[in-house]
Amino acid sequence: MPTDQLLAHGVGGAADLPIPASLAIAGAVAALTISFTVLAVAWRTPRYGAQRPGRPAPVWLDATVSSPLFLAIARTVGLIAFGYTAAAAMFGADLVINPFLGIVYVLLWVGIVPASLLLGPFYRAISPVRSIGGLLFRLAGGRAVLSYPERLGYWPAAFGLLAFVWLELVHPDSTSVPTVRLWFAGYLAAMVIGGLLFGDKWYSRADPFEVYSTLIGRLSVWGRHQGRLMLRSPLANVSSTPARPGLTAVVAVLLGSTAYDSLHESGWWALRMQTSTVSPAVWEHVGLIGLCVFAGLLFAGACMATGVGPGVRRVELPNRFAHSIAPIIVGYMVAHYLTLLVEIGQRTVIQMSDPFSTGANILGTGDWSVNYWLSLHPTGLAVTKVLAVVIGHVLGAVAAHDRAISLLPSRHQLTGQLSVLFVMVFFTAGGLLLLFSS
Repeated sequence: MPTDQLLAHGVGGAADLPIPASLAIAGAVAALTISFTVLAVAWRTPRYGAQRPGRPAPVWLDATVSSPLFLAIARTVGLIAFGYTAAAAMFGADLVINPFLGIVYVLLWVGIVPASLLLGPFYRAISPVRSIGGLLFRLAGGRAVLSYPERLGYWPAAFGLLAFVWLELVHPDSTSVPTVRLWFAGYLAAMVIGGLLFGDKWYSRADPFEVYSTLIGRLSVWGRHQGRLMLRSPLANVSSTPARPGLTAVVAVLLGSTAYDSLHESGWWALRMQTSTVSPAVWEHVGLIGLCVFAGLLFAGACMATGVGPGVRRVELPNRFAHSIAPIIVGYMVAHYLTLLVEIGQRTVIQMSDPFSTGANILGTGDWSVNYWLSLHPTGLAVTKVLAVVIGHVLGAVAAHDRAISLLPSRHQLTGQLSVLFVMVFFTAGGLLLLFSS
């Protein structure tokens, strides 16, 4: 991120928070533990699943969003946004004021969360790589060359997400327009070539932004059942997430990278890098990859530390429970990136009027000013971020509990959740500790 955007991360350290870190962490852990106890006593039968598809959306709304015209409009919007961004990337100045950087790091990467929560898996509808790749696919005959291997699942998307967060958080030239432009050229090539080889399924499994949007979009109220648009409970919706290979890796990258983003802004991390004889680049690579791997292994180990019923393999359990991490990811994203999205997002919209740094005001936003209301209310901002982490973990515990009582043998339905509960307590305490220290 550009150096002037770092202030938008977190809440500025423990001194800016209205409550002591120890009190916030203790309260959060207590809330999670009490929630689990209440669930164990009062929630004895599964409440989410395919048998509860939800309520049908209004007929006119279903007909509108399901129409070819609506999809064509969405794809057109996506292509226009892509073309505008590409123009800024190719012909704009190599400066941090180039809106290309803000569009990528803020409006796309961070904005994908609130947009997906509000609209569902919207990126699939507007995806420019689907539009470009689909056109080339039809020109090439409209038949996939290869069948997508089911064992790959979401693994390509997990590696794509890791590649993006590496660009954002570790690459020494993460704010260089040519560097970011090159990354997205590689992304576009990989998606289009994969689409030509494997067809439409490639995008839903391998596109990191589409997989991310779809996962978070399952926490929206919008779902589909037998082709019909439905209104569903977000937790019921997210429980329908397909447990494909690589899903645990996807959530591990999203968790671990956000944790690393907080960690590398902390004074403790800066001190270790300054006093170490090891190259900072080594610290950064080990920190990012290590936290992603650690989060994945810790969660997978906790899920497998229980009994299994007939027809279920122990190794399948992490992917069966991985959907419960989605609310936690949203909580972390709100806690860490809320200010960035609101304030730097406004700045990006202003900069978008001048994509080539010529003083133009193409969109009419060039004379707007940034509203720093959030930063001017640190107490409310801090409370919002702490609550986001806590609520995310409580909702995650609810989703995990419902899956446990529908999946695990009766004698393991409660004891089998203890290891997952301990991991969620660890994630809660760790997330808040990083929030206070960044």
